[in-house]
Amino acid sequence: MCVGLSARVVSVEDGTAVIDAEGAKRSVSADLLEDLEPGDYVMVHAGVAIAKITDDDENESKEVLESI
Repeated sequence: MCVGLSARVVSVEDGTAVIDAEGAKRSVSADLLEDLEPGDYVMVHAGVAIAKITDDDENESKEVLESI
């Protein structure tokens, strides 16, 4: 089973995004996504931002993880 992590983008520079996942900040590859901007939400897997997600998706992900 693969698990992705949802996170908010803090900054983007040269194909790398700094994300904030519940207060934990880390750098991930942003090469797969176009037009990524600070404030966007992304799904991250294995150190790569693989998809933009909506605020609703982010909230649903948090609810599911909290219920586990």
